[in-house]
Amino acid sequence: MQVMDQSSITSLPLLARGKVRDMYAVGDDKLLIVASDRISAFDVILGDPIPGKGIVLTELTEFWLRKLSHVLPNHATGIDPCDVVAPNERDQVRGRAMVVKRLKPVLVEAVARGYLIGSGWKDYQAHGSVCGVALPAGLRQASRLPEPIFTPAAKAEFGSHDENVDFAYVVAQVGQEMAEAIRSATLRLYTEAAAFAATKGIIIADTKFEFGLDGDGRLHLMDEVLTPDSSRFWPASDYAEGISPPSFDKQFVRDWLETQVWNKKPPAPRLPASVLEKTAAKYREAVTRLTT
Repeated sequence: MQVMDQSSITSLPLLARGKVRDMYAVGDDKLLIVASDRISAFDVILGDPIPGKGIVLTELTEFWLRKLSHVLPNHATGIDPCDVVAPNERDQVRGRAMVVKRLKPVLVEAVARGYLIGSGWKDYQAHGSVCGVALPAGLRQASRLPEPIFTPAAKAEFGSHDENVDFAYVVAQVGQEMAEAIRSATLRLYTEAAAFAATKGIIIADTKFEFGLDGDGRLHLMDEVLTPDSSRFWPASDYAEGISPPSFDKQFVRDWLETQVWNKKPPAPRLPASVLEKTAAKYREAVTRLTT
């Protein structure tokens, strides 16, 4: 499979390159978003792309946008990316790009957690709570929470770590009404997706959503949705408390990096071929199990 570390579309103006996605302007009201095979961990772009990763991210995002479209509007337009680029650039966008509405981003990461893992587990160990949400005593790593919780994060500058914040921070940023709408949408999206994934033998431990506003101020779901990059997917058959369960996502890369001597600043350690291959296989398995 051909690996795309970076797109090189010249028929459209390049607006930005993120950790994974390259963004181009399509007129004044739409964007072309190309999912590369780059992978980041601990907010650092790694030097080794994961073959086919961008295709998996795009397929899963489109799948979830269709399945969850009844919850709230989203940024999808249905326009074929091949129709907005030059003919010689179509191979770069086929299967790994979307033409989307150009929205005003809400600068808060909306995180839903159903299980205690990652930074949530660390917060709980230190404070008995996550993002100001008090939790019962005696929970263990990977414990299922009594109910899903909304644990937002402040979006950091590129290259910096997002910071867990409480609901009051979101209210201060966007106002009470919008903060409540974001929290409600986040928990409903997560709950419905988690229930569906459970029928496929997958636990969605947590996920983050991005929201934006259209010209009328209506809230939209945007960016990637419920992918291995934005979520922790665990096989239900291997789930256990007290460990970091095996996963279908980049947690495998994170866990390997945690065994290395590294200060979590660029440059990151090079990933061995075995990690690249297993991670690519995990991404492919996730999309296959969820969509078939």
